Amino acid sequence: MMKYGYAAALILFFSSAAAHELTPTYPEIEPAYVDGVSVIKMKMWNRRSDASYYEVNVFDDEWKSVPFATSEKIMKLGYLEHKSFELYIRDADCDKVAYICTTSKQLKQDVQSTGIKSRICSRVK
Repeated sequence: MMKYGYAAALILFFSSAAAHELTPTYPEIEPAYVDGVSVIKMKMWNRRSDASYYEVNVFDDEWKSVPFATSEKIMKLGYLEHKSFELYIRDADCDKVAYICTTSKQLKQDVQSTGIKSRICSRVK
């Protein structure tokens, strides 16, 4: 019985879970070229072959939504593709920003087996 436990532990240890990546892990808020607005520059990499759409969200410390603007709130990103994007936040809301998250989205017809959703977040400095 004990060797089955070791075998299961080894399988879990050496298997990898594929998800998307969001960098930098600790982004910084920078001044934008427009007065009263700041910008956060992010990069994303899709390592999931079963997901092509990702939603971008900005949250405060209590996981409440913070208003922001970006070119695409839901972006299409193919398997193993990289994408850089910028988030624009009002200077009045900069103190509230704590997390920037991307969540995988799947089309109804594309859901395979369990349709696992992944959410990756970066903590703003």
